[in-house]
Amino acid sequence: MRFIEQIQVLMTANSPRDTAVPHQAGASAPSLPLTEAVQSALAIVKRGVDELLIETEFAQKLAASEKNGQPLRIKLGLDPTAPDLHLGHTVVLNKMRQLQDLGHTVIFLIGDFTSMIGDPSGRNITRPPLTREQIEQNAKTYFAQASLVLDPARTEIRYNSEWCDPLGARGMIELSARYTVARILEREDFTKRFKAGTPISVHELLYPLMQGYDSVALKSDLEIGGTDQKFNLLVGRELQKDYGQVPQCILTMPLLEGLDGVDKMSKSKGNYIGITEPGNTMFAKVMSISDVMMWRYYELLSFRSLTEIAQFKSEVEGGRNPRDIKVLLAQEIVERFHHRQAAEDALTDFNHRARGGIPDEVPELALSGAPMGIGQLLKQANLCASSSEALRMVEQGGVRIDGVTISDKGLKVEAGTFVVQVGKRKFARVTLS
Repeated sequence: MRFIEQIQVLMTANSPRDTAVPHQAGASAPSLPLTEAVQSALAIVKRGVDELLIETEFAQKLAASEKNGQPLRIKLGLDPTAPDLHLGHTVVLNKMRQLQDLGHTVIFLIGDFTSMIGDPSGRNITRPPLTREQIEQNAKTYFAQASLVLDPARTEIRYNSEWCDPLGARGMIELSARYTVARILEREDFTKRFKAGTPISVHELLYPLMQGYDSVALKSDLEIGGTDQKFNLLVGRELQKDYGQVPQCILTMPLLEGLDGVDKMSKSKGNYIGITEPGNTMFAKVMSISDVMMWRYYELLSFRSLTEIAQFKSEVEGGRNPRDIKVLLAQEIVERFHHRQAAEDALTDFNHRARGGIPDEVPELALSGAPMGIGQLLKQANLCASSSEALRMVEQGGVRIDGVTISDKGLKVEAGTFVVQVGKRKFARVTLS
């Protein structure tokens, strides 16, 4: 029998499923009553979530916390694979803030060790590991940016190298002995890669174990992550039981779609809204999402009550312009990451541009080589990634010079100073000689 066939037999015959209700220490103890405060907290926690596993267990954790005055330990781990966070990351950060405001201890875990492995979640190829230097550089900005959502004074920040580095080779082998290959290969992405004959490096198989060991080291009561992290979070739950701990509950949040409304928000896809971007840019990007996607953003990003959001929907169904509601969302987000005046200024700037105006602050640059082809000009001015993209924008009517739409792809621009615009948001004041 081929190895993969043997694995599949093990997976179906000998391995317990991740979704099975596990035995929990103290499960036979009488259930604590759920007070009105606990039920209210549970409703807040459940807002916008994809899954809460296991809800009855978590309700009991909340009840026990209320009774003994001991806050729960809530864990969120992020690998610093890029230097900046975007609104997609804040979906889980917002949930952390809600739990923080309920009085629980939130642990912002920076995966400086696991980043060197590379999270294989959702990957169909091996993720190139980052160097220690890249990780350290990215990690410097992570907590500062996360603090735009979390209360830094009430946040425990940890790095998983604290306990992963000391494991050493012997400790890694002992940890690996606590989990089977069959269980690891239950991961959907691993299974697909095996079936397709796509290589899987041995170090990738270690990633779920290392993330799970984080939960053991931190003794977490609840771990939060995106839906693509469910398997890894459940590994942590199983390892905690193996180490004699009360297993953590699991809360998964939906993955926020990007500006295109299709793929999940990602900097590599260019469909993101960065939380450190200028207010005007953030506002304009929010306004660019579709009217349908707007409600998804309200559900996952807005701090407004569900009642208020339902009222907005009713008003739109009754004939109110959805643009008005989208403006409120854009202002809420800009104010959260900047300040109230920035939100007001962003609205003024957006309306000014919508009327064909030019922003107050426009990048200035000098170019030489007049007369210059319009495609080359747009590329050198960093308004388009390539000449071919520039010409497509001209063809689509998306290029203006001093407010005049350019339709001639063969245009040669003479020497002078002028404002060049591409699309709705890209401007440059060019001096061409």
